Amino acid sequence: IDEIEALSSIYGEDWCVVDEDEKIYCIKINDCLDQPKWTLCLQVILPPGYPTAEPPIYQLNAPWLQGQDYMELANSLEEIYVQNLGESILYLWVEKIREVLIEKAQSSDPEPHIKKTSEEVDEDDGDDFILDYQPIQEDPVKMLNYITSESQEVDEELPSIHHGNPITDRRSTFQAHLAPVVTPRQVKRVLEKLYENKKIASATHNIYAYRIYCEDKQTFLQDCEDDGETAAGGRLLHLMQILNVHNVLVVVSRWYGGILLGPDRFKHINNCARNVLVE
Repeated sequence: IDEIEALSSIYGEDWCVVDEDEKIYCIKINDCLDQPKWTLCLQVILPPGYPTAEPPIYQLNAPWLQGQDYMELANSLEEIYVQNLGESILYLWVEKIREVLIEKAQSSDPEPHIKKTSEEVDEDDGDDFILDYQPIQEDPVKMLNYITSESQEVDEELPSIHHGNPITDRRSTFQAHLAPVVTPRQVKRVLEKLYENKKIASATHNIYAYRIYCEDKQTFLQDCEDDGETAAGGRLLHLMQILNVHNVLVVVSRWYGGILLGPDRFKHINNCARNVLVE
């Protein structure tokens, strides 16, 4: 408890409590305070035996952190644990990660690209359906900036946002958020508003889909975003098509708890979305 209180005061807004009861926390780490280039989120679960008998269960989340980079950083963290058995090590871990980010910023490494990948990979993850949309590959808010740039002078009202009941399975938590929308600009505003919430911004994935009916053209404007959870956005949009809903944006946040769920994660994503739509 002392360690958690200390970290909370040291890292301020970069420290986020995901689940107090399960002792799941997230720390956002940057290479510098102004205009950070390299950012990483450290998610930790503190088991009952921590720190005397068990290490934290952790996950490193960053779009650019894969393969050799991930292994090297994970090895460094495990080495710190071994060298400090029985002691509180989260502060040492965070500062080690910051050191690595600073080294990256000072080296000639290119800046990270923003595409995320899922921490779960299915052996058979083929598409079950074909949809008439092109998934957004870039940062969702930036892409919507581009889409809505022509109507920038119209400052549309922020729609009301409804938050569904969370579903938890094996330490992973899923929660859906819904807002009525009639323009891409409203979609962008709702996403920006959601990302202002530290807990939502720290989610491993924020999957979303929207469908807007254009009366004049009698067509649907629709799109979706996986946010690193491969095919999840398309499945969410497919659900909305089956339910024949329109003029709505659904976002499902998933906080990964350290245990792989396999295909069950898609079931939880869709159940969350279905529940919030019914509500």
